[in-house]
Amino acid sequence: MFAGFDYGTSNCAIGVIRNEAVQLLPISNGQPFMPSALYALEREFICESVAKDLPNATERESYIHLRKNGLALARNTRREYGIQPDEQSLFFGQEAFDQYMAMPEEGYFVKSPKSFLGASGLREEFVYFFEDLVTAMMQTVKRRAENILNKSIRHAVIGRPVNFQGVNAEHSNRQAIDILTISAKRAGFTSVEFLFEPLAAGLHFEENLEENKTVLVVDIGGGTSDCAMVQMGPSHRGKLDRKGDFLGHTGDRVGGNDLDIQLAGKGLLPLFGMQSLQKNGQPMPSYMYWDAVSTNDVGAQATFYGQRTGLSLDRLRLDTTEPKLLERFIAMRNNKQNHHVVRSAEQTKIALSDSASVQVELESIEAGLACEITRIQFEQAVERPLAKILALMTEAITQAGCEPDLIYVTGGSAKSPFIRAAIERQLGNIKVVDGDHFGSVSSGLTVWAQRLFR
Repeated sequence: MFAGFDYGTSNCAIGVIRNEAVQLLPISNGQPFMPSALYALEREFICESVAKDLPNATERESYIHLRKNGLALARNTRREYGIQPDEQSLFFGQEAFDQYMAMPEEGYFVKSPKSFLGASGLREEFVYFFEDLVTAMMQTVKRRAENILNKSIRHAVIGRPVNFQGVNAEHSNRQAIDILTISAKRAGFTSVEFLFEPLAAGLHFEENLEENKTVLVVDIGGGTSDCAMVQMGPSHRGKLDRKGDFLGHTGDRVGGNDLDIQLAGKGLLPLFGMQSLQKNGQPMPSYMYWDAVSTNDVGAQATFYGQRTGLSLDRLRLDTTEPKLLERFIAMRNNKQNHHVVRSAEQTKIALSDSASVQVELESIEAGLACEITRIQFEQAVERPLAKILALMTEAITQAGCEPDLIYVTGGSAKSPFIRAAIERQLGNIKVVDGDHFGSVSSGLTVWAQRLFR
């Protein structure tokens, strides 16, 4: 059986063809979208889980040899803490968030691992670690889907952004695709193909087009934004080779996560001392605050939790004019609650789609801690990443050498009225059509899987 697999930055989804129609399977508490998050009681339990669930005996033997040190650490950790082999040690999706919120300082939490796959300068051990993270998540999604279907899924089309990273794109793309391919094979997929996410989103839209159009697809995902100029319609949708219809494409590592980070930094971190002053009249160093909320940046997270940042904070205790705010920041760091702050910003961004202002509660960090964020504050906070997204649109049109007949927007962040209005202003009177903001990519991947594997 075949499937379209959207291994997304914000959510994972998997679709199949049932009764001649695309169906996204309810893999997360009856819903089709599983948040892209993992929580492990101990980091070593991730490779242990992968080894246990490898479907092929030969593959398992080879993997056990590759990860023998990590697997030995997992066994020792279970003995030391009395954790039984059958005791749940990994949590995925919303359960991962729930475990992290309850015990942020205890286990290992990672959100949006796809954001890291193309990171430059990853040492071999980090590449192996991301292989394990992705494999564990893919194994979980595949197993849940197969339990729903009562059938084995062997073939998959997996979505990919145009560029995983904005810097050194060719190397980053190759590294990320290698990780995804290895992980998919370890998860049990025997055939794996990749399709650009904006093209996948467009394929879903194309199913209902009654005449040929040149469409600018704008996909604002969690970790990346991709734009593609694509010829679509009745004359095109039956083709297996669509390269000639792909007139231009651009992509960069800027997406919904960046909007959340900017809102967290500019809207919420002032509660923790950002923008406050030192006794010499200079502002507090901002890099530590931005490192805290840059949860999609491996280097920033390592720096934030590193010794040098701890020493800097100790010094700033003596220099700040607002010690209470700095102590709050230090407590947040000690309790590993920076993901709480970014998660609150994300939920605020979503709520501002329907409200002019939102009261943000940060009770999990400190009793009574709250502030109001307005839509105007959000708009001001995200000006820079939004400008990058708009530039991608313009570049895709320039590559194509023609104007689009219409604009098709998809991706969770595209639901924001402010972002939608900015897209409309950028291109004048061209009609803007909304897609299924969360399901268009996975649906399009499923359509393409049907064409390749039926």
